[in-house]
Amino acid sequence: MSNAGELPSLLNASRPSVPSDLVDAALHAAERLGKDVADVPVLAIAQEAGISRSTLLRRLGGSRQALDEAVRAAGVDPGGQRPVRERAIDAGAHLIGEHGLASLTLESVAAAAHCSVHSLYSAFGGRDELLFAIFERYSPILDAEKVLSGPHADLADTVRTLYRLLAEALSRQPRVMPAMLAEVLARPAESALQNLARHVVPRLLAGVGQWLADEVAAGRIRAMPIPLLMHQMVGPLLMHFLTRPALHSVPGVELPGVEETCEAFAEAFLHAVALPQPPHARGHGGAPSE
Repeated sequence: MSNAGELPSLLNASRPSVPSDLVDAALHAAERLGKDVADVPVLAIAQEAGISRSTLLRRLGGSRQALDEAVRAAGVDPGGQRPVRERAIDAGAHLIGEHGLASLTLESVAAAAHCSVHSLYSAFGGRDELLFAIFERYSPILDAEKVLSGPHADLADTVRTLYRLLAEALSRQPRVMPAMLAEVLARPAESALQNLARHVVPRLLAGVGQWLADEVAAGRIRAMPIPLLMHQMVGPLLMHFLTRPALHSVPGVELPGVEETCEAFAEAFLHAVALPQPPHARGHGGAPSE
C-alpha cells in the first residue's frame, strides 16, 4: 500500500501525456474561431490536428480535461482569455491613442492582442471594419443614438446629455477620439478616414441631424442648415476638450470641472439657437425665453 507522499505522483502518472501537436492544434483552432480553448469544440481541434474526433479523444485518454491542463501548462488559460474581437478592439484603441491611426495595422493589433492575423480577418473582415468597431466603442455614437431614439426630454436636457456623452468620449483613455480627429485635420484624404466618414456621417445625420431637424420643425430652435447646426452645437465643446489636457500645464489657467464646462457650453448653445416658447410649451421641448 502506498503512503500519502506517493499519492500525487501516482495521480499524475495516471493522466495521459498530451503531445505538443495537440496543444498547438487547440491553440490554433481557438485563434481561428476567436474563442477560448475551453469553448472550442473537440471536433474543431481534431480537424485542426488532421485527425478524427475519436482518435483525438483516444490520445487524450477519453476526456479533454487533460488537454485543457496541458494548454494551461503551456502558459495559456484555456478559459481565461476574452474573445479575439474584444482583445483586438482594446489593443487597436491603445495603438491609436498612443501612436496614431497609422499604427493600426492588422499585424500590430494581432501582436498586441496575442492572436493571429487570420483570426482578425475572421472576427472583422479587414482593417476598416476593425476601425469602425473601435470608433463605435470609444465614440459617443451608440449612446447618443440610444438617447435620441427614445422619448425626447426637453431641448435643454437633451443638449446637456449629449454634451456629457461627448465630453466623456473626448476625455477617456486611451484617447482614441482626439487621435482620430487629429488625423482628420492632418490627412483628410486618408482612405481609412474616408471609409469611416461614409460609415459614420449617415448615422450622425439620421440621429443627431434628424433630432435637430425635428426641433427646427417644431419651432423650438432657429432654422439653419443641419450641418451648420451640428457644428455650432459640438464645435466649441470639441475644441475645449481637445485642448484641455495641454491647458492644464499652462501657468495661470484654471479650468472649471467637466460638469460645469458642459453646462456652460450647453447654455451658450441654447442661448444662440433656442426660440422663445409660450409658457404652456415649456417642459415639452422648449427652452425658457430670456
